[in-house]
Amino acid sequence: MTNDRQCIETVLTRYLELHYANGDIQNELIIDRTGNQFVLLSSGWQGPRRIHGCLVHITIQNGLIWIQRDGTEYGIANDLVAIGIPRERIVLGFYSRQTRQYTDFASA
Repeated sequence: MTNDRQCIETVLTRYLELHYANGDIQNELIIDRTGNQFVLLSSGWQGPRRIHGCLVHITIQNGLIWIQRDGTEYGIANDLVAIGIPRERIVLGFYSRQTRQYTDFASA
């Protein structure tokens, strides 16, 4: 599980350096190591509009990595696979159980 945490942190840390072209928006990584929760939060301003929300939310449950929210273009699951996490250990939790069986990832 420690390796999972390190892989998730490594992938999410890359998004801290992301610069948004259409606003003064920053990403912040929030980690609860005890509860195995990882949240990438975006906040700032896009013109007069306040931006504040969860870009990515990942949990580790029963030895599987659950992606609860993914607001990235490429897909955070693909980033985790690229760093060495097997597809069968990643659950796309934002899909229903019935839909997950049709993905290339774990259906849990």
